[in-house]
This record gives sequence, structure tokens and C-alpha cells, in this order.
Amino acid sequence: MAGLFLVFSSAFAQTSNSLSGTITDANNGTALIGASIYFPDLKRAVSTDANGAYTLQDLPKGKFLAQVRYVGYITQARPIQINGATTLNFKLAPSVTELQAVVVTGVSSSTEARLNPVPTTVIGQEQLNRNSATNIIDAIAKTPGVSQISTGAGISKPVIRGLGFNRIITLNDGIKQEGQQWGDEHGIEIDEYSVERAEVVKGPGSLMYGSDGIAGVINFLTPDPVEEGKVIGSIATNYQTNNNLLGYSAYNAGNLNGFNWAARLSQKFAGNYQNKYDGKVHNSGFREINANGYVGLNKSWGYSHLAFSTFNQQVGLVEGERDENGTFLKLVPVNGEVEEQPVTEEDLAGYDLDIPQQRINHFRVASQNNLIFNQSRLAFNLAWQQNLRREYGNPLDVNEEEIAMRLHTFNYDVKYFLPHVANWEPTIGVNGMWQQNQNEGEEVLIPEYRTFDAGVFAFAKREFGALNVSGGLRFDLRRVNGDALYVTEEDEFTTNPAEAAETKFDAFKTNFSNVSGSIGATYSFNEQLSVKGNISRGFRAPNLAELASNGRHEGTFRYELGNLDLDPETSFQLDAGVTYDSKHVTLGLNGFRNNIQNYIFAQKLSSVLGGDSLSGEEDDLAPTFKYVQGNAFIYGGEVTIDFHPHPLDWLHLENSFSWVRSIQKDVPEDMKYLPFTPGPRLDTELQISFPTAGSHVRNWYAKAELENYFKQDRVYTAFDTETPTPGYSLLNLGVGANLTNAAGKTFASLYITANNVLDKAYQSHLSRLKYAPVNEVTGRTGVYNMGRNVSFKLVVPFG
Repeated sequence: MAGLFLVFSSAFAQTSNSLSGTITDANNGTALIGASIYFPDLKRAVSTDANGAYTLQDLPKGKFLAQVRYVGYITQARPIQINGATTLNFKLAPSVTELQAVVVTGVSSSTEARLNPVPTTVIGQEQLNRNSATNIIDAIAKTPGVSQISTGAGISKPVIRGLGFNRIITLNDGIKQEGQQWGDEHGIEIDEYSVERAEVVKGPGSLMYGSDGIAGVINFLTPDPVEEGKVIGSIATNYQTNNNLLGYSAYNAGNLNGFNWAARLSQKFAGNYQNKYDGKVHNSGFREINANGYVGLNKSWGYSHLAFSTFNQQVGLVEGERDENGTFLKLVPVNGEVEEQPVTEEDLAGYDLDIPQQRINHFRVASQNNLIFNQSRLAFNLAWQQNLRREYGNPLDVNEEEIAMRLHTFNYDVKYFLPHVANWEPTIGVNGMWQQNQNEGEEVLIPEYRTFDAGVFAFAKREFGALNVSGGLRFDLRRVNGDALYVTEEDEFTTNPAEAAETKFDAFKTNFSNVSGSIGATYSFNEQLSVKGNISRGFRAPNLAELASNGRHEGTFRYELGNLDLDPETSFQLDAGVTYDSKHVTLGLNGFRNNIQNYIFAQKLSSVLGGDSLSGEEDDLAPTFKYVQGNAFIYGGEVTIDFHPHPLDWLHLENSFSWVRSIQKDVPEDMKYLPFTPGPRLDTELQISFPTAGSHVRNWYAKAELENYFKQDRVYTAFDTETPTPGYSLLNLGVGANLTNAAGKTFASLYITANNVLDKAYQSHLSRLKYAPVNEVTGRTGVYNMGRNVSFKLVVPFG
């Protein structure tokens, strides 16, 4: 792969091209010092000098989308034709809203967000800093239409419009993240501090990414390469009061004569979180140490980057067992036996983790390349990932790996951007993966297997004046080979059928194929008002857990059985939206309806006597669930309204409402609603912000937010699979500012956020700890979510 990184620029030599000009205030012509121009498809940037002037040398010839940005001003996005020495001046207008100007996810090339027919939300770095979070999914979960399935503070899985797990594709800088994402007891292996922004596509992503994108796509993007001749860096720290979370991250990046690099090292550790009902929740802490970065070349022929990342997490798994006094219990060895004992204050203090716990190590190396020819472009990404997931739960041997799964993945993604044909912009591509899973633990949940994915697609877009049209088709093929595994009379695993006393897994081979497609359009009445519509067909092949699982592991409260007779899920989704932006109000309205054929879900099995069917070891029985299918109908939408009345530009009143209804067709009433569908949510935030406050404070803000979660009583009640959840409201407060020196340069940014200020005791409908055992003292089932939490975040830039 390293050989792919070395690209000879002479093979792509082009006539020298440049872009220069000025960026000024549209109202008074003042030079905007430090304003930037960024070309996403080229990964090239430049900022203005003390006179508001800029020059970007050594550009390729062609037409490329540029993003012109300055804090406190409306971001501009426009295609720029580069040919020789090009001069272009920009005038930016002040703005109190940060418009989502350019997106790179779910599209063939960078696209203006207002012209993209698929609803896409961008969460920028400033928004991430202003929201307190314990992991990266928690950080984006306030986005309208986005929720999280959580297992305590350290484990979160994303949900888009009521769908999660393998129905969401997670990207790390545009490359599919593969890490046993079928499980709900582990999170996303991406360093929270490494994310510059996140793009959330709410709708099938199968056209560009293949299987698994029925619900949507989340792309976590690291910082853009810095401009030529600069070396920068930062140090970020975070402390949170509820669980004494401590986080640190150091970052360095530079660009010298086209050679650019970035490197980050992060650490985070947290103790047990607490709430009003449970006190400190035993074994809910976690630790992380992560590193990531890249080295690369950016030249007129394009760019070639070699990136790496390593994510390492150790996290406790909350079981929620308590004694007759309501005290959490722990497992301890006593004379060679295991006993339950109440936890002590010492157990609950500090950062030590108990068992059960899991350790996750995810390593990735990727080659990302973009080669520019006269009228076309070739982009290709190759990546290798290793995900090692281990679970520990034996008090007699705390180092025994009860479950250990090692997943190897090789990703490939090739796109060729053809020359324009009659004003159409066509793109063809092929992408997929090869994957192998190995079991190395004392227990196994899924068989060892190998998967091969391949998909080919064609995409095109065109502008007809005010109308922008885009669409494409894709064909996918997935092959899965699972290995047989047997259990001997001595209760040991073997692959030799002659030694088998019983069968753990049968060998199997299966193929899945599908045709996906999407077509959509955006009509812009003017710069303020536009309407959008999109029709798409998505596809998801059953994952290995759904096909062949046979076991229970720590962190879950059920024994799962797979089903080799499952068919692929297919979806047909309609999206429609309206966006409006003026001096006084910004409005977004999006609605959708999604029909899913062969929707896969786990259903609890009943015994012949009418009770739960129990499976597992005699001393560790759990209710049995088996994967089954039905047809689902999902509909809903999101509304966002931001009032910023002119001339009171310092005042914001932001409101968002999310609503989704998930119904299964042709089933009894107690099976009508799909499990783990979030209830309606209304968020209201009042914010004041000013560009200056004295000579050393810039961009300061204060905000108050009310999160209203409505009750969810449309639940899958069959076999006691799911229970209703009452509504609740959470009050959050925040304040922050940039601190500057005498020259006006920022030397620190401070963010203080208080979540759940009133210390409300609540259970999220999507919290898995909601189904932990009953507290016999209070009669309350499960463990509650985090109580009041105050976060202090300090970012110190340098360079």
C-alpha cells in the first residue's frame, strides 16, 4: 500500500495555474483577515493576509467547488473555473447563522448542501465544542432525526430516523468503519477529539456505499489540511463533574511545499457515573487512548495521503444486580468459588474497572488518492482495518478472554469522474470489501467467516438553471462463507466433526445481490428558498449475527439465535424538503416515508409452558431471542426553525422537532411497532452571542436549552420485549468565548456546559440499561441515565 502513496508528479504535469484575489466585508469593504478558501475535492486551502488578499499557487486546471469562510459571516460555496492565473474577489456578508455550505458524503463529489436533494446535516467543530458529550455519538445525538442506543456513558450506537446498527453506514474520513457494528453493547471506534465535523445523511446510502445504508450515513471528518507554509497545533482538555471524566488531546499539522501532515494523541478516562435514583452506577467507567494522523503530498496533479488511526478502549459493563438493600453487587472469588458481595464506597470511587468488562482495539491504515487529468479525475481509497474485541467476565481468572473476536477488513473504493457530457457530470465507480472474522476466546457468539463485497455504480448530476437533478444506479454482490464448529464431550470446541458431541455452528455459504438506485432534484426559487425531493431504493444483507449467532455475552440480557433463512432487506424511501433562510428566520422542513421489505429484528421466544424460553449455562440462563423478518413502514420528519431577528443579531431562538413512527405490517397488535423507536423530541435553545466583549474576549455566547422527550408508548410488547417510557425534560446551560492577546489572536477557547441542570432522574427509551434487573427496594426496573453533569473544556491553539 505504501507504493500507492508514491505518485510521480511528472506523469501528471500541468501548466501552472493559480487563484488570487481579496476577501472583504460586503457592507463596508473592510479586509477580512484570516478568511479562508478551501477546495474539498483538492484538499487545498489558503487564508487572507493583513490586507485581505490571498494567493493559491500550483492548482490544476478545471472547475472545482470552493468554500469561502470567515467566522461570523455567511459561508459562500461556488464552482470556480481555474485556468492559468485566475483572479477572483469575494465579498462576504455578516451572518448570525452558520450555513451548511458544502457536503462530501453521499455524493460523487463535493456539493452545495442547499442543492443536495438528500437531507444532510453538518455538525461543525464549534457546535461539537459547545455540546458536552462522553463519546462521539453522544456528541451528535442532539441532531434532529438522530438518536443513540446507549449502554451507560461510554457506549453509544447511532440511530437515524428509528433505524440503527447495520442499517447505518459509519465512515471515518470517507472510508467504511468495520468493527462488529451489529452489536449494541459496543460503540463506534473513533476518537471524539479527532473529529472536525460530522455529516449525517438521512436516507439510504446504498447507491454510493452498498449494503447497510438503509437508514443513512454518518461521516466523521478530521481537520482539513492546512494551507501552504503553515505549521499549527492545539492542546485540548476536558473535565466533567458527574463521572470525573478527564480528557486530553494534542494535535499538530503542517504543510511545507506541498508535503503535509497531521498527528493527534488523545487520552480519556472516566469513573462511575451517577444519578439521583441509583447513586454511583457500579462498573460504568471507561478508559481510552487513541492516536491518528497522516502524511501526504498535495500538488497540481492532485493529492496522495497515507493515514493511520488506532483506537483503544477499556469499558466496564453494567449488569445492575442489587441486594435486598438496593446496593449494587459485584462478583468476587472466595475459596475457589464465585460469590456476590455488595460494592463498597471504595469500589465506586476512582477510575478502577470491575468485571464484566470489554477491551476494544481498532487499527486502520488507509491510502487516499485523487489524480487530476485534463478533463477528468480518478479517486481511489484503499484501507486495511483490524478490530479486536475482547470480553472478560470470570472473577476466578480476570485475564480469561471469554469472548475474543479478531476482524480483518480490506476496503477498496474507486471513482472515475468522467469529462462532462452535454453539461452532465457523470461518475462511475466500484467499491466493496474483503473481510475475515476469527474467534480466539473461550466462548463464541458467531462462527468464523469470510465475506466478499463488490458493487459497481454510475451517478450523474446536471444543472438546468434553477433546477438541479442527480441520480444513479448500483449493483451489489455479497458472498458469505461460514465455518462449522462443534463441541466435544469435554465441552471444548473443535472443527473436526468426528469429535463432535453437538454442533455449535453449521458450515454455510450464501450469496446476496441487489440493484439500488436514487434520483432527486432541488429547485431554487432564489438564494433564500428551495424545495427538494428524492426517491431511493436501499439494500441491506443480513449480518453474521442475524444469520448464525448462537450465544450470550456480557453486556446483553439475552441469548441470541441466528436464522440462515433470512432474506436481504430492501427499502423504498421518499424524501421531500423545504429550506428558507432570511435575515430574520431560517427554516428547514423534511418529511419521509420508508417501506422496508424483509425487515430483520430479534423476537423473544416462548417456552412450551408459555413462559420465556431460556438458554445458556445452568447458572447463567437468559431469555432466548431469534432473528425473524417482517415488512415495515416507517414515516416521520424533522422541523427546524431559527429566529434571529434583525437588527438583534445577537439573539437566537432555535427550535427543532423530530418525529418517527415505525409500524410492522400484518402482525398482531402487540407486535405492531418496531422495537427501539425513539419517541418525539422537541428541542428549544435560546442563545445570545456577541463578536466582542472588551479587548480580550471574542465570540462569546451564553445559551439555555430545553430538551423535551415525549412519552413512547407505541412499543413492541410481545413477549415483554419492550416497555413504554414516560416523557421527560432536561435543562442545559452553556457559556463560552475565545480569549485573545493584544494582537487580537486567539490564545485559548473556553467552553462550560451544564447538562441536566435540575438533576432529573430519567431513562431514555433507547437505553439498554432500562432493562437491567429490578431494584427490590424501590421497585424501579433498570438503571437510570446520567444526572447533572458540568463540563469544562479548554482548547489552546498554537502556530
